[in-house]
Amino acid sequence: MVSGTQRKYFMLGGKGGVGKTSCAASLAVKFANNGHPTLVVSTDLAHSLSDSFDQDLTGGALVPVQGVDSPLYALEINPEKTREEFRATSQLHGGSGVKDLMGSLGLGMLADQLGELKLGELLDTPPPGLDEAIAISKACIMIDRFSVMQFLESKDYNTFSRIVFDTAPTGHTLRLLSLPDFLDASIGKMMKLKKKIASATSALKSMFNKEEPQRDDASDKLEKLRERMANVRDLFRDSETTEFIIVTIPTVMAVNESSRLCASLKKETIPVRRLIVNQVLPPSTSECKFCVMRRKDQMRALDMITKDPKLASLKIIQAPLVDVEIRGVAGLKFMGDMVWK
Repeated sequence: MVSGTQRKYFMLGGKGGVGKTSCAASLAVKFANNGHPTLVVSTDLAHSLSDSFDQDLTGGALVPVQGVDSPLYALEINPEKTREEFRATSQLHGGSGVKDLMGSLGLGMLADQLGELKLGELLDTPPPGLDEAIAISKACIMIDRFSVMQFLESKDYNTFSRIVFDTAPTGHTLRLLSLPDFLDASIGKMMKLKKKIASATSALKSMFNKEEPQRDDASDKLEKLRERMANVRDLFRDSETTEFIIVTIPTVMAVNESSRLCASLKKETIPVRRLIVNQVLPPSTSECKFCVMRRKDQMRALDMITKDPKLASLKIIQAPLVDVEIRGVAGLKFMGDMVWK
């Protein structure tokens, strides 16, 4: 996998507590140790990437990881900073969003009648998944001098040949994956409406020779946001550059959730090829009844995977349960050598 693909973006997701972060971090270490300058990004609000690398990654900036053969940088997205950035982007003409924009055109009453679009709510209060969408679009399009606080379009983006995303648990990830389409449709409706209003307003003003045409900064900002979300959507669905890897554990509940996740990914045309089954117990060689029963339950769950029409088509990779905590570059390398062969 490491040397046999030119794929650049890898997203790991699944049920909470199955070891997504360890798998993502170990994959990043594997890439770096095989000559690929790599960036690993956590979009999970319950950050554990710092714990996996045994380094403080909470500052919202790229941090170099020591002890690997090629450059490896890690980042935990700061959700509050991301929200503040989005709010700043949505401040149209010094207002607080769509309602103020409409009000500035003398159409406040019409804005109230557009509640079904939920555009004011969308721009003033970002829905779940928006943090990750903006973070991913930023990390994949506008990396500048290893600083995510200054996202400017730059050729420095090409510094990384592999980017690994440690995503939030299943429900949040599914909202993230569907968000770009929702935003595209919603902003598209808003822009069409605004163009009609602006055209009519401009015609009236020209009749009375009152004002010169002015640059429409509001539309420019909406269009840029729309383009950014479109880039995220295209990134998700490009099988040449992107792969979503499902991580699970051998329990009935986790397998069922993974099956639903796989179905949702395929419905959204997200390329998914691999299923990591983490924490698999080895056959017991002792009289431990607990170990025997636990192994039996796990085998039942593994059998479910082979019979599941959605999961059976994936490449199944078993990651054994080990007797040490996977932490730090050395531990992640140990795990990566077992999983990412």
